[in-house]
This record gives sequence, C-alpha cells and structure tokens, in this order.
Amino acid sequence: MTTATTPAPPPALKLLRLKFRLLAAVSTTLAFRSAWRLFTTPRRLPLKAWETAALAGARRFEVAFGSGQLVAYEWNPAGARTVLLVHGWEHRASFWGAMAAGLAATGYRVVAFDGPAHGASSGRRTTLPQFGAAIQAVADAVGPIWGVVAHSFGAAATAGLPVQFNGEGQLLPRLVLLSVPGSTPAVFGRFAELLRLPAQVAARMVRFAEARHGRTSESYSLTEVGHQVPAARALLLHDQADETIPFEEAEAIARSWPGLDFRATTGLGHNRIMRDPGVLGQIEAFLR
Repeated sequence: MTTATTPAPPPALKLLRLKFRLLAAVSTTLAFRSAWRLFTTPRRLPLKAWETAALAGARRFEVAFGSGQLVAYEWNPAGARTVLLVHGWEHRASFWGAMAAGLAATGYRVVAFDGPAHGASSGRRTTLPQFGAAIQAVADAVGPIWGVVAHSFGAAATAGLPVQFNGEGQLLPRLVLLSVPGSTPAVFGRFAELLRLPAQVAARMVRFAEARHGRTSESYSLTEVGHQVPAARALLLHDQADETIPFEEAEAIARSWPGLDFRATTGLGHNRIMRDPGVLGQIEAFLR
C-alpha cells in the first residue's frame, strides 16, 4: 500500500519489477542474465550545459585501456602536485567541474577522466574491478599522484581493490573519499531490493561476480579492507541524509579504519557533496 511517506514507484520501475518477476517464473538463468546486464550497464545521461562549461578550460587527452580508450581531462598542467578526481556510477569527469576549478585555482594540477562505459570513454558495461583497473591505468599515465578525490562507486573501486598509486609499495600522500559504500554485499542487496529480485536470482549474481573475479564480494568492502589502503592520510566525508548510501555505512568504515579522518556533512545528500563550497574548502585544506 502506498502512503504519504511511501511514494508510488515510477512507472519504469514498476515495469522492471514486473519484467523480472515474469522472467524468474520462466527461468532463474534468464532473470539472472538480464539482472546482471542491467547491474553492469550505466546509463549515459544527457549532457548538461554546465558540464560543457566545466570542461572548457581543460585539456582533453586519451589513455589506452583494453581494446579502447579512456577520455581524460587536465586542468592547470603546470601545477606542482597532481590530484586525480574519480567519479561515481553514471557520472563523468565533467561532474567534477566545481572541484576541478577550485583545486586548479589553488595551484594543483588536476586530472579527471570518464570511467569505462561512462561519458566519452569506450565500452558499454563495467564492473567494480574493471573500473579500478581504469583508475590504475590513468594513475600510471599521469603520475606521480599527490592526492585522489573519489566519489561513491569510484571511491569503492579506488579503495576496495585497492588501486596502487605511485608504484607498488608506495604510499599515496592524500586520499579523500566521498559518499562511499562500506559494504559491497549491501550494494547487491539494495539493487535486488529495488527490483524485487527473487532471492535465488540475487544470490546467483553474487556467486557469478565472485567466481568471475576470484574474490568474495565482502573482500571489496571498506569495512574489511579500508585500513589496508596504502595512503598516508585518508579523509572520509559522508552526508547524514545521503539517499543512496546509508550514513551508517560510513560510520562502520570509520570504526574499522584506525587513523581515518571521518567528517559528517548535513543537507548535501549523495551528489551535492561533490560541489559544496564548504566541502571543497575542507578538501583543499586536507590536501596540503
């Protein structure tokens, strides 16, 4: 029953739920294949006017990745220290416009890129390990890296693998994580709950991902591996009203990661935290 506090799901979501209910009734395999395809296929959202302006002062270049390429952008190439910006699911480099401009104005060389199957980069589908490999490819191409600022899915890929910056065994001086999920199994769970996937379909997705990459899904969770990330200093910012990743997951990361600088924000949600002036000021101070 829909109430004032439980809005009716949009028609597109209703259709998806019906689709998976019917598919699962016919075949768990068909439902699993369709769910996995959806789970690994980001939408390429329409370009907004402010995104074009965000990239206007950047130098565009490409980094080879697999059989294709990653499209990347550089601001203030003469900056003495390089900061790499890593976007989240269904975002792209241009979403970092305010952050890139602010850090470049402070004197940093700033690099951002479109992840695989995102923005102008190659591919149609991607996974957390593949996204992490793309971060590694860009870092190797533009390093050495002084700091990384990563959001949501991109933050999970950066720290969950973790990506090795500046060579094996070297510490990344500064790492900033924004709105990052703490539990990888919980990400699968939220996807399954959203689509009302039958338990056997959801379980098969997890088994498939683990067999494909040779790691348990939990092994990517920051509550398990965050403290092993090779960073000299790490900062986590998460909004108390994040509508995508529960704030409780950030608290769990902080409890499991000794030395992590954890700061809560209020009223910024999942995405506005990327461009809030107060957050930018905190990040600029932390990167010094």
